[in-house]
Amino acid sequence: MTTVRGFFTPKTATGASSLIPSPPWRYSGDLLTVEYRTDPDRVRELLPAPLESAEDDPGAVALIWADWQSCGASGEELLDPVRAQYKEAFAVVRCTYRGRTYSRCVFIWVDKDFAIARGLHQGYPKKLGSIHQTRPHPYGPAPRIEAGARFGATLAAADRRLAQAVVTLREPSRTNGFVNGHPMAHHRWLPSVEKGGGPALDELIESGAASFEAGPAWRGDADLELFEAPTEELARLEVREPIAAYYRQVGVVWDGGRLLESGTSGAE
Repeated sequence: MTTVRGFFTPKTATGASSLIPSPPWRYSGDLLTVEYRTDPDRVRELLPAPLESAEDDPGAVALIWADWQSCGASGEELLDPVRAQYKEAFAVVRCTYRGRTYSRCVFIWVDKDFAIARGLHQGYPKKLGSIHQTRPHPYGPAPRIEAGARFGATLAAADRRLAQAVVTLREPSRTNGFVNGHPMAHHRWLPSVEKGGGPALDELIESGAASFEAGPAWRGDADLELFEAPTEELARLEVREPIAAYYRQVGVVWDGGRLLESGTSGAE
């Protein structure tokens, strides 16, 4: 009997074709974060049971652009950059589960297939997109990390621009914002292969960093615009009140999550 290997598909006799390696997954990234307030009802409609709205500031949203290098435990992808480098943009809100506050990614776009595969495993609702952000550099015309530095960021999907922002740094900050500062509460969903069979997988999971390190955070403000698109709903989280914008470089290790409960979301 043939044994096939690999953490993810395609599984083969050697496992070398697997789209992603087994965890731990390691990340180095530059993050641009724009926090703002929207209609709390628009956040609430994205929280399936048993999640509830955050008690404090329930309409707070973080829209985050990230320029990543990532790898498995061996780090071999870093020397084959096409396998390591990708960009993403994602919207995060907060929610509560059994009295505890969580962050939750409600929309996310990435530009590489391996990042989508990792998202399926972690409960992130990843889709393909086109993501760009200004990179800092100590020489030439690129911005330095200092007061007055300006960064642009854009997000598009299916040939439509969904968001654009210009972030201006003002001062050092103790934090990188508050919306994305909790463990993640995500659902892992997979429909049954049988028509009308309901979900084959319906799990609420808790996920977070196994380890985290970060450079200095900077705070500033942002001009953020969201745009309508026929198959995207980011613009429903309309900008009602700016909060702040942030820049930070981070290093993260992800090495698994924890099952909270199964089969209670009522997802269709």
